[in-house]
Amino acid sequence: MNGGLPIEFGSLAICDAICMSTEGMKWSLPSRELIAYSVETMAHAHGLDALVLVSACDKITPGMLIGACLANIPAILICGGAALEGKIRGAPLGALNTLEARALVDQGEMSLEKYTEIENAQLPTCGSCKGMFTANSMACLAEAMGLALPGNGTIPAPYAERMRLAKHTGMRAVELAREELKPSDILSREALFNAAKAGMMIGCSTNITLHLPAIARAIGQQLTLEDFDAISRDVPQTVKLFPSSTSTMEDLHQAGGMSAVIREAIQAGILDGKQQTVTGKSLWENVRNAEVYDREIIRPIERPHAPHGGLFVLKGSLAPQGAVVKIGAVEPKMRKHTGPAKVFDSESAGLQALVDHQIREGDVMVIRYEGPRGGPGMQEMLSLTAYIAGSGLGGSVALVTDGRFSGASRGGMIGHVCPEAALGGPIALVRDGDMIEIDMEERKLNLLVDQDELERRRRIWTNEGTQCGKGWLKLYANGVGPAAEGAVFQ
Repeated sequence: MNGGLPIEFGSLAICDAICMSTEGMKWSLPSRELIAYSVETMAHAHGLDALVLVSACDKITPGMLIGACLANIPAILICGGAALEGKIRGAPLGALNTLEARALVDQGEMSLEKYTEIENAQLPTCGSCKGMFTANSMACLAEAMGLALPGNGTIPAPYAERMRLAKHTGMRAVELAREELKPSDILSREALFNAAKAGMMIGCSTNITLHLPAIARAIGQQLTLEDFDAISRDVPQTVKLFPSSTSTMEDLHQAGGMSAVIREAIQAGILDGKQQTVTGKSLWENVRNAEVYDREIIRPIERPHAPHGGLFVLKGSLAPQGAVVKIGAVEPKMRKHTGPAKVFDSESAGLQALVDHQIREGDVMVIRYEGPRGGPGMQEMLSLTAYIAGSGLGGSVALVTDGRFSGASRGGMIGHVCPEAALGGPIALVRDGDMIEIDMEERKLNLLVDQDELERRRRIWTNEGTQCGKGWLKLYANGVGPAAEGAVFQ
């Protein structure tokens, strides 16, 4: 439509929802690297002038953005958009999802017929899940960092407006090629900080602490957990979507979308509006005419949901290099909790303990050997966290892991514990009954065990929980860096 010759090629595309709680989840995060390298490979092998990155869920968007940065030719992203809200006889499903409902069925509190009704109503249209999970988080942050057109983050998948945006994206790609405007011209350190700050404002998935550092590394920049911690302390959360509330991506779109959020953040001095974007204009020029239409969905800066960002970085004797929690989805009473550890060397073992009613109020579940190297692949544990919530334990049981969560997780769920168990981190030394102290307000995560005892345990530690895998997973496990640095394959 604008004088270009399109050449289409496909990529890996794992749906986390389908492989959740199966061995397939081990391949999800590693697929990000394969996607990135496939984009880079095709761009260089065929001498392409520009890239249109047509993306969808979780690891696909960051994988394509990393690949575009590695190729460093003109590139622009267009995501598929979010699904609409599921309803039963006109009533929104709200916070209940099929994974939490499963726990109610197992406990005899919900019939299978009611569960099936919820299951069938959950996703009434095409599109990514309705809340601020990883897919929608990264789609929104692509706008904030300047690599997608305004509207990319929130226009719902079924809307004709999404199709129009896709056409404009393709047309703009041709102009980018003529202008030779590359990712390295756009992704300055300030642009990456814009994305991280926007993520704190809208309560993004914990997975952004993996993906933004990986994107930064691909362009020769750096974004650390310390940066996320500093940003979180200074940036207020003005948007709360499912699972932190019952509001959806469609609600955010109708309230003004990311453009309205970004405009207010620039006016408040939070984001840098001078940054270059794929429109050829500055970030401020993109959003200067945006308006807020619903002040409960997009709160004013001076009346936020919280004075801090939606993610916290915790440190302490259990996580010397850091751990991450989605604070906006944690009940106030769980923000400070000390309890006995119940230790499991895999997600499946922890889930089975829940099903068998072995977890009691006050416990701290510790799931280890699920980090990037130990899993391998750093599995996403939505089924586990949803089962805790569905079992009525979300307000009394905490979960600490070197694995990770979906953006859909809610409650006292602390992930990305570094160093991971496979590298001999303190989480590898925890035993049943050890007391674990969680103080999210003070951003602390401590193992309350005498140092001499820990040293004694370290001397007899054998690393038996690490799964070596084979093929690509073995290669990945041998080459992946720590989660605190974005779990980048090195």
